[in-house]
Amino acid sequence: MTPLTVAQLRRLPKAELHCHLDGSIRATTLLELGREQGVAMPAATPEALAHHMWVKDARHLEDYLVRFDVTLAVLQRADALERVTYELLEDAHAEGIRYIEIRYSPVLNTRGGLSLDESVAAPKRAVDRAAKDFGIRAGLIVCALRHLSPEVSLNLANLAVAHAGNGVVGFDLAGGESGNPASAHAAAFRHAREHGMHCTCHAGEGAGAESVREAIDVCGATRIGHGTRISEDPRLMDEIGERGIAIEACLTSNVQTRAAADYASHPVREYLAHGLKVTLNTDNRLMSRTSLTDEYHHAVTALDLDLDAVCRIARAGFECAFMPESDRRVLVAEADAAIAAFRLEVATSA
Repeated sequence: MTPLTVAQLRRLPKAELHCHLDGSIRATTLLELGREQGVAMPAATPEALAHHMWVKDARHLEDYLVRFDVTLAVLQRADALERVTYELLEDAHAEGIRYIEIRYSPVLNTRGGLSLDESVAAPKRAVDRAAKDFGIRAGLIVCALRHLSPEVSLNLANLAVAHAGNGVVGFDLAGGESGNPASAHAAAFRHAREHGMHCTCHAGEGAGAESVREAIDVCGATRIGHGTRISEDPRLMDEIGERGIAIEACLTSNVQTRAAADYASHPVREYLAHGLKVTLNTDNRLMSRTSLTDEYHHAVTALDLDLDAVCRIARAGFECAFMPESDRRVLVAEADAAIAAFRLEVATSA
């Protein structure tokens, strides 16, 4: 069969589970917010700024994360947080995304005086507006950060629990992985889980399979962000498949951070062959200069994924959404119908 085209992949019903708010700002908006707030930007035009923010020279994950200093500088006000969230949802809707989870660390948005609660309420307003305007569904994931203290992580877990059912759908641990074990933040994960919060964890990107093991066994994560080094431990890979733990794969950013040598050698195809639940995600649309459609296109062209594999990945995004089981069943049923229609469209156009 002829590989799926970009236009077809844009129409594919999609869900995205791993997208960072502070890494997914439009360059035009970043420039405008900088001017409004008196924050100097490293370039004077949207095109030049987008080029600067596009990470092409990272040696590792920590290099990649440096660009976030620029975006966070203008995300210290409620109106800015609401705006960038709404625009991200508008962009997602335009490329066929029906459900998206947006993650960020609210503690990084309080430097200008915003409270933690206000830094959640602002994106939630955007989620509500976008649902009315575009019909897109969205949830927020609160991220703790590996390099901050366990006490800060516990505060963020408390924040996530306080806003559960009112926008926040999950708890995460992000940041530089090497030398910052997830086990240090076990109390925060325990608090989140004990209050019914879904948990994911960045692991196996800047450190090896042992980091993924820790995220699952110590922190209780039911999804793994990135997970590019899981195959270093075949037994772990078997367990992940048996337990139905989902992989939030981010092809482009993994190549940028050198977690994968190139698209063709990314382990997504291996994971699929092993029966793992795999989802595709952008991670950071600005820093990776990508969209979810682009990520699917890379999977089709570099990993030679066919229609069946693409639809399997798309369905997994809905199946692994952080929401109550009854709501998830409805979401998956709607996705199944839409994906079936997409398959028919592809077949009749062949």
